Amino acid sequence: MAQKMGARLGECEVLLRALSRRAGPNGLAARTGAVMTVLRVILGDQLSLDLSALDDLDRGRDVVLMMEVVEESTTVRHHKQKIVLVLSAMRHFADSLRQSGVTVDYVRLDAADNTGSFTTEICRAVARHQPRRIVVTEASEWRVQASVEGWGSLTGTPVEVRVDHRYFASRARFTSWARGRRSWRMEHFYHEMRREHGLLMEGDQPTGGEWNYDKANRKSLPARITPPVRLRFSPDPTTREVMALVEHHFPDHFGALEAFGWPVTREDAMSALEDFIAHGLPNFGDYQDAMKIGAPFLFHSLLAPALNLGLLSPREVCQAAQAAWRSGAAPLNAVEGFVRQILGWREYVRGVYWTLMPDYADRNALQATRGLPAFYWTGDTDMRCLREAIGSTRRYAYAHHIQRLMVTGNFALLAGIAPREIERWYLAVYADAFEWVEMPNTLRMAVFADGGQMASKPYAASGGYIERYNRTVRHEWLDQHIIETIEEAQDFATQWLWTYNNVRPNIGIGGITPAQKLKLAA
Repeated sequence: MAQKMGARLGECEVLLRALSRRAGPNGLAARTGAVMTVLRVILGDQLSLDLSALDDLDRGRDVVLMMEVVEESTTVRHHKQKIVLVLSAMRHFADSLRQSGVTVDYVRLDAADNTGSFTTEICRAVARHQPRRIVVTEASEWRVQASVEGWGSLTGTPVEVRVDHRYFASRARFTSWARGRRSWRMEHFYHEMRREHGLLMEGDQPTGGEWNYDKANRKSLPARITPPVRLRFSPDPTTREVMALVEHHFPDHFGALEAFGWPVTREDAMSALEDFIAHGLPNFGDYQDAMKIGAPFLFHSLLAPALNLGLLSPREVCQAAQAAWRSGAAPLNAVEGFVRQILGWREYVRGVYWTLMPDYADRNALQATRGLPAFYWTGDTDMRCLREAIGSTRRYAYAHHIQRLMVTGNFALLAGIAPREIERWYLAVYADAFEWVEMPNTLRMAVFADGGQMASKPYAASGGYIERYNRTVRHEWLDQHIIETIEEAQDFATQWLWTYNNVRPNIGIGGITPAQKLKLAA
């Protein structure tokens, strides 16, 4: 039933028709006579002036409600930089609304009467403003959407939930594509999106004659190439105020704030986009699978946090990349690879999330049960590749897709880490991690927990993958001598063989160990 509801979300312009008004927990009842306020709710990842909740806004009468609540910072123990990013961006967005003449009711995290959750703050806001209705754009996460759907009955106020038009594909559009398919391949969905939106198309054919240029995008980074210095943004007074707030309220959360440099305004986000198009995109395709010690960003866009908050739109980002190709500023393989990440993969995983939730969160096709090793939080491990990736994550709240997929994710897959544990880790530690985009990437791409719903095989790999595309780190990461004598090698092999036979479940023989299989056959 829940999956059907998820699939139906987005079929109508208004998802929840106004509920009949009745007395709520605050004793509020409908008032007659004077025209009353419309309360328009903006969530922390809805920082877009073209948000559907702001359509038909009456600046002289309506109130925009924005809420900083502890619940959203502690559902998982989010990286300090992620909390700063969201709260600072919210405060800047609220200021921009006020400057345009909008009345904003802004609830700060440290307000003495802040109750700590969306639901209780909605009840308090209704008591303050006594609106005739509440208008909100559909939430990006299942948990928050479930909360939104209870606001009407709790407050006795009609609630109108509007479709989020900031994506290329609505939830209903993805559901119609997925219906009747035995497997959902992103590439097929991507082709349809290219045709529908005319990006990198010449008539009904793909620009250059090919849909996908991934074969040209797996070059090893030459030692002679120095990655560009990327545009970062020094914290302004608002951001510094939020940084102090986060250090005070969440001192034990993962991560450090010293290197914070994310865009927190629309203007900064546009500057970040221009910087990527000029300095990152031209080499993005060739070296998107590369890693280099001391170069955490390489040629990657760093735009996902701004996109996921709503400071940038996916359309304008893809159009900027396409314009760079048409002007000769970036090669087709780079532009197509970048557009595929947004028009293809980003839209696709959103559709997967909303079609399969809430049961999707508990997928565990490989029956992995091990706990998450402590070094995922500390970086204290002899494995250099993991130590580097986790260290960068701790410093920047960022790691690019190869570090996430082929290092931290690959280890979790090979080690049999429980999918829910590694998924919650990814959600906590990255500035761009919102559940709708993070969960499908983790459960499918990292640990194959969905059993092939999105792709045909696990992304399991040895250190050879790192060596093949990353010659500059090969010696530093792979030439690690942990065995010095024949005796040590014999002991290591003996222990490994015993673990393989007696401890580690083998999916090929029904999820039991070889010793158990032998015992059953006896």
